[in-house]
Amino acid sequence: MTAGGSHLRTSESRPGTSAGASVPAKGRAYLATLEGFIGALMMFVGSIGTGWIANGSPMIRQPVVIALRTEGGGVAVSTVLLTAGAMLLMRSWLRLGQRLGDWGQSSLRSVVAAISAWSLPLLFCVPVFSRDVYAYTGQGRLVMEGQNPYEVGISTLNNWFALGADPAWAENRTPYGPYFLWLARAVVGLTGAQPDASVLLFRLLAGVGVLLCVIYVPKLAELHGINGARALWISVANPLFLISFIASAHNDALMVGLAVAGVYFAATRRYLLGILLVTASIGIKPITVLLLPFIGLMWAGPSATWPRKFLMWAATAGISFGVLVLSGIPFNLGIGWTWAIMDPTPGYTGYSPSGFLGQQVEMLANALGLPGGTLATWLRTAMKWAAIALVLLLMFRGDYSRAVRRMALAFTAVVMLSPIIQPWYILWFLPFLAVTGIRDDWQIRSLYVGVTFFVVFGAQDQLSVWSFVELPIGASSLAFFTALAFTFYLLVLDVHTRKLLIEGRPLDLARRGWEWALERRAARQAAAADAKAPAAVERRETP
Repeated sequence: MTAGGSHLRTSESRPGTSAGASVPAKGRAYLATLEGFIGALMMFVGSIGTGWIANGSPMIRQPVVIALRTEGGGVAVSTVLLTAGAMLLMRSWLRLGQRLGDWGQSSLRSVVAAISAWSLPLLFCVPVFSRDVYAYTGQGRLVMEGQNPYEVGISTLNNWFALGADPAWAENRTPYGPYFLWLARAVVGLTGAQPDASVLLFRLLAGVGVLLCVIYVPKLAELHGINGARALWISVANPLFLISFIASAHNDALMVGLAVAGVYFAATRRYLLGILLVTASIGIKPITVLLLPFIGLMWAGPSATWPRKFLMWAATAGISFGVLVLSGIPFNLGIGWTWAIMDPTPGYTGYSPSGFLGQQVEMLANALGLPGGTLATWLRTAMKWAAIALVLLLMFRGDYSRAVRRMALAFTAVVMLSPIIQPWYILWFLPFLAVTGIRDDWQIRSLYVGVTFFVVFGAQDQLSVWSFVELPIGASSLAFFTALAFTFYLLVLDVHTRKLLIEGRPLDLARRGWEWALERRAARQAAAADAKAPAAVERRETP
């Protein structure tokens, strides 16, 4: 029995059930794979006209690129292709889950083939949905020039604006760990900070993280009695994962891949290797420090006393932090990465639970003449402390065999109760939830909603369109309406995908609703009649 808990069944997908499909279409997964490949190709073409191209890139002087980025028709076509391609990739993911509904022995091969096919066109996209990858080049230049990215921003570099980084972050310290800064310096050393070549190398690094997930997500799932193919489909094949980690080239991919690999080795009793891999993950982005207490619990063993648990927690932290302290010596980086944990970015995003609830509290309080801003701040602070309390509760309470599940829930709490959630943040904890079980009920439907929302949000939020380009409708609005129309198609018109969120056809739902209302009315009438019956009997028996 591993710390993963091979007897875990409460969140397992039962063999023979599908992710929303009533009749699986065996052997036809290639249709969904081909459809997704077409969607990814559409995104590739669309990215040329609306993706983020650095000012110093020679691409902007190419005739095709000029036509797609400076003429209204070119920008409009690119916007529609990018958005419709992302939504087609969404449909392909849903249909792949339906076609592999029995999750048989060959399903893992089909999921891996789909991930490979969908990733290939995205590997060559102009960066879309985010331009953080250009900031990585700037941070690599800082290290190469002997400056400390934990103390200064990339605005201190000569000609920094030609790198393509978002000016809003030009003066910010880096939130990344020392290992990623080493990698960024190596990329700049190889490319001479040429933007396009640097993007490709950072994509390849992200691809290493994706590959680690492809290898270890199924293995970790099997430890929990969960179908490995289904866990991989949920966590890696979904379009938000591929777009964020391949097309956008976020370094979070490497962070997540190392974390999943580390947890797998810890769950199979190779604790030191697990700790070192999770430490490498922290060295990419420090948020995965949250995993260390649960690695320590696995190391302590199923019947550990409290003194032994505390000893293993101390040993785990000592090994990890000791390695990280030594890692700060090259390039004089020190332990500057700790600021990302101790001093998080201020503000909030309106679609995070914390941000949304805070906005509602602020509006209501202001309407009542109360200090709305202060109350909203208190609420967001309380939710952050609630996340910390949940982490502590999950550390100290729970089955040893569910250690990875407790880790997944703790990670989820920290992300979801934070005031700032970027679309790719949910990908941090999703693999750990997937390997410990996501049921074919409200759990998988919540995932469908979340992934669709963030794909739609990214499609209309991050478009690079020059202000002088004349469009009859703004590019963001065009992307939004395209995504909205495709979402309506998936929910209402598509005879396959509408089964996933809505059980049955709309007319069937209306009929069921009417029948339910009639049944409720008859039940109320029967109850009323029963309530009157004793009184009538009593009146007849009274002399």
